[in-house]
Amino acid sequence: MRRGISLFLLLTLAAASGAASVARAGEFLAELVSVSETKAVFAQVKSRTVVPARARIGGTIKTISVREGDMVMADQVVAVVVDEKIALELEAAEARIEVLRSQLQNARTELERVEQLVARGSAAQSRLDQVRTQFDVVTNQTVAAEAEMAVVRQRASEGNILAPNAGRVLTVPVTEGSVILPGEQVATIASGRYFLRLSIPERHAAQITSGAKVLLGGRGLEPTQKAAGNQQTFGTIVKVYPEIAEGRVTADVEVEGLGDYFVNERTLVHVPVGEREVIAVPEAALSIRHGVDYVQVAGDGGSQDVAVVPGAQVLHGETLLVEILTGLRAGDRVVVP
Repeated sequence: MRRGISLFLLLTLAAASGAASVARAGEFLAELVSVSETKAVFAQVKSRTVVPARARIGGTIKTISVREGDMVMADQVVAVVVDEKIALELEAAEARIEVLRSQLQNARTELERVEQLVARGSAAQSRLDQVRTQFDVVTNQTVAAEAEMAVVRQRASEGNILAPNAGRVLTVPVTEGSVILPGEQVATIASGRYFLRLSIPERHAAQITSGAKVLLGGRGLEPTQKAAGNQQTFGTIVKVYPEIAEGRVTADVEVEGLGDYFVNERTLVHVPVGEREVIAVPEAALSIRHGVDYVQVAGDGGSQDVAVVPGAQVLHGETLLVEILTGLRAGDRVVVP
């Protein structure tokens, strides 16, 4: 009796499990679809703008505060250049100003004394005019010396080499203690948005159009490598250059999420160069048994396994399907688990 109950429970659970699997399964109508004929090429990651941080004065590099790969903000100090002559010029300017200020104080005192003598009638007006002229000359000399000292201080502050824009530091071709001249490059900063640059054979030039969607492969140079988590990444061709160089046409592709790529890193890209009609099914509908690929085709009397020969993956819209070379006809209902 117990064995009969146990057998009944097992059959009930199996039937429920089968019903659940059928409920979870879906159907995909196999029909002829137009898919893009793609060309696999390698693209390079580029930055919209690459700007150099240059020295504004000559001298010796005292400190370098960035390294390759660092992120910098606009106007951040990336290095400091020191010119010892500027310090000497600043000391000389300060000493000259002190001398002129002393002369200015004496001229002011002399002017006040002569003004009092003229008021009492003890000095001539010509003497007053002469003293006032000397006072004005010393005053102007003091103002000019202070302006010259401000110029020297400005030159000293220009020893701070600033990042022209926010971005990632690509190269730092100098070291501390190096002697550089005005205008020399201290660091290179990729400050623009990253994009992909393609170089496609000339025979496909007529098929490349702006606005076309492209599919990115996995990161790296291995052609069979898939994207992380099997997530497909798409880009859009935004610019096709009107010149063919060395038998190849160049195009730019905008892609979201390239911020962690290396500049000039190469990655595989599938570019649409034509269209053709195929029968394709989702990859989940395929199963392999004993080295043979099967799909389940639903019919009036139930589903049956059909041996098929799959081809390459094709892109229909933004859905990735597997082309079926033989084994299926248009109108077959394919069961997708």
